[in-house]
Amino acid sequence: VLEQKENQMASNGIQPTPHPKNRIFSGVQPTGNLHLGNYLGAIRNWVTLQADYECIYCMVDMHAITTFQNPAELTASTREVTASLLASGIDPKHSIVFNQSQVHAHAELAWIFNCVARMGWLNRMTQFKEKAGKNRENASVGLYAYPNLMAADILVYKATHVPVGADQKQHLELTRDIAQAFNSAYEVDCFPLTEPLIFGEGTRVMSLRDGNKKMSKSEPSEMSRINLTDGPDEIAKKIRKAKTDPKPLTASIEELDERPEAKNLLGIFAALSNAPVAEIYQRFDGAEFSQFKKDLVDLAVVEMSPITMEMQRLMDDTSYVDSILRDGAEKAAELATPIVKEVQDIVGFLRP
Repeated sequence: VLEQKENQMASNGIQPTPHPKNRIFSGVQPTGNLHLGNYLGAIRNWVTLQADYECIYCMVDMHAITTFQNPAELTASTREVTASLLASGIDPKHSIVFNQSQVHAHAELAWIFNCVARMGWLNRMTQFKEKAGKNRENASVGLYAYPNLMAADILVYKATHVPVGADQKQHLELTRDIAQAFNSAYEVDCFPLTEPLIFGEGTRVMSLRDGNKKMSKSEPSEMSRINLTDGPDEIAKKIRKAKTDPKPLTASIEELDERPEAKNLLGIFAALSNAPVAEIYQRFDGAEFSQFKKDLVDLAVVEMSPITMEMQRLMDDTSYVDSILRDGAEKAAELATPIVKEVQDIVGFLRP
């Protein structure tokens, strides 16, 4: 069937681009202050994926401006977030690293997807409701429609897989809906139905001040998170002052479910040490928080300080960071441009 469709497209003058086998796309908003949750929940996994996938990692600056950004801060944050990826182990010799706005194909395909997606689909997106809050009527059109741009980010490379957290699963489902709707409307097999990659333990790091809230760079208190720019003294201070409760630690998962701060700190320890959570629970069963926090400080400093130091070195060499983004954008455009041209031909846009 696929061969028949490709032959039909070729007879119509449309040159289909091949579907890749193992291509990952993932993006991060360059709004600064990446933290331990970003590292353990996403970036560290991206590093691992480089061994088995063709990886495309993007600073999604077009998504960032769906809410107002200070221009100078956005520029600086784009470099900082790029530096954090490189310092964490993303290798630009094996992966494509770039900022979204430099590859025009993202915006071009997003407009076509605006004409494929339906209002009802976007109305079901829970993240828009959360981000717009009570000021929904004053939210930007970009904030409302950005799931279509996210779909374009992925499908402009015909990515086969996307590493996602629980809060992004709905958007990936929309991406699949858009791909399927486009393929069906034009009777082609242009876009793959991208699959999610969901990782296990350590993917959801909570606030150090409230174990029921996800660690976030938008939370006002700096004590709620460990930033990737924090030095050893700051890491130690934040862990020592992290919220706990008066009881000693326990290996009982059932009891820890009622103690979110204790559960969070044990989960962080497990993730940083690459050990199963159950093993860490057993190791510290009956321990006082004072001893546990001392061990966690030592572990966090050992694991995170090299990243912080390399980030600082890279941020002091902006010309190198810019060169990585420039080279990455050229490589990304080489992949994306023929796919957009294929889509334009399918839609019927005249390209004299």
